[in-house]
Amino acid sequence: MNNSTRLGLLAGATALSFTALSATVVAAQDIELPATVSWTAYDTGSGGYNQAVAIGSALRNVVGSDLRVLPGRNDVARQVPLQQRRVDFSATGIGASYFSQEGVFEFGGREWGPQDVRVLIASNDDGNLGIGVAADTGVRLVEDLRGKRVAWVVGAPALNENITAMLSFAGMTWDDVERVEFPGFGASWEGIINNQVDAAFATTTSGPAYQLEASPRGLTWVEFPHDDEEGWARLQSAAPFFAPNMATEGAGISAENPHEGAAYPYPVLIAYADQDVDLTYNMTKAMVELFDEYADAAPGAGGWALDRQNFQWAVPYHDGAIRYYEEIGVWSEEAQAHNEMLIERQRVLRKAWDAYMEDAPSDDEEFLSGWMEARAAGLEDAGLDVVFQP
Repeated sequence: MNNSTRLGLLAGATALSFTALSATVVAAQDIELPATVSWTAYDTGSGGYNQAVAIGSALRNVVGSDLRVLPGRNDVARQVPLQQRRVDFSATGIGASYFSQEGVFEFGGREWGPQDVRVLIASNDDGNLGIGVAADTGVRLVEDLRGKRVAWVVGAPALNENITAMLSFAGMTWDDVERVEFPGFGASWEGIINNQVDAAFATTTSGPAYQLEASPRGLTWVEFPHDDEEGWARLQSAAPFFAPNMATEGAGISAENPHEGAAYPYPVLIAYADQDVDLTYNMTKAMVELFDEYADAAPGAGGWALDRQNFQWAVPYHDGAIRYYEEIGVWSEEAQAHNEMLIERQRVLRKAWDAYMEDAPSDDEEFLSGWMEARAAGLEDAGLDVVFQP
């Protein structure tokens, strides 16, 4: 992550605090948002929801705008109101951002297809996302997982695809491990504690990870050395949304004992490409310039800091957000070129979808398999990477 500039450092002395507060008020006078702004977010009680509430409090206190937060239990529940324009933005995850752009998994059904989504800003906190392993296995690197029992969560394609990508770091597939199926995420981690399986996917700050750490089996996290260029090329080819990250928070992790691994943003604040540019500009500006007002108000909210943004991520940025980032001097020519490449990818995917829909099969299973083949062909014809093979 780029750590070159952090916006709005907290001042310790009273005079400096007053100056910072005054600067925030002045900046807020230039933020033009409607009386009510609406988001979808993760379900009530989740980290994403709590962060949205904290951001809403800052908007109300400083700008005078109310943030209406509509919770959704899954990616589709968060995306439908955004697609139907019943909310302005969505603070969502990898599913409703990257998977919806790609038109895969839940978004590969006939009612969806590739979505023209855009990023405003994203949260990149101090944790990682990775493969947690029982410490008694002795596993440290991906290749050490060979022959070990790895959890496969039924009905959770994102979790399973993440492990697929991480296995590719060492040139491995699911055939190189023993796949053990579980009905849910929590059950997979209980399975490690109960010695039914050896490894599962999670964020380093998840509750089950702390439970495993405290159990007799103990916990370790598979490492992804950042200097292994070939390994990272394979991982990011399978999952472009991952980026190298040194975690300092999580079960068994600290500033003194960091984890060299991978992460992707959570939550990601998105809109559709046709969302009003001025509204998107001002929402982005509010997120950056009011950061100090909400950074400490909810766990993980510090990840929204300007210096943690990755402007060359896997989903393109909205024109309104780019306008603000250009204005403050953090948007580069490289970022613009990358953004244009991603928008072209969305165009290619939409073209493939429209052509496929002209004569798509009525059977749902045939529809999905046929779409994945058409999708791959469209990307290949355009010379673009085929992420998620049919």
